[in-house]
Amino acid sequence: MITPKQRAELKGLANSLEPAFQIGKGGVNEAQVLQIDDYLRVHELIKIKVLDNSMYTAKEAAAEIAAGTGAEVVQVIGSKAVLYKRNVREPVIKLRSK
Repeated sequence: MITPKQRAELKGLANSLEPAFQIGKGGVNEAQVLQIDDYLRVHELIKIKVLDNSMYTAKEAAAEIAAGTGAEVVQVIGSKAVLYKRNVREPVIKLRSK
């Protein structure tokens, strides 16, 4: 669980990110969840865009992906969502302690 201060720090880091994955009309499938999990293992922070033709809202897609990957939803704004999953072995992002 991340603290509000850590969440604010992650939001700042995510501000400069471009969306790495898009969720379209096919919705969230298992292959996408696995790819996103692999991406999170390397980068720890990801921005996802939900296209207009998707049957999901950004909040719904983020919740489903977070459940499938074990990540935490940092923020959802409009059609974009940011997720974070700490890499226990080799952390990339050094968050301030609680």
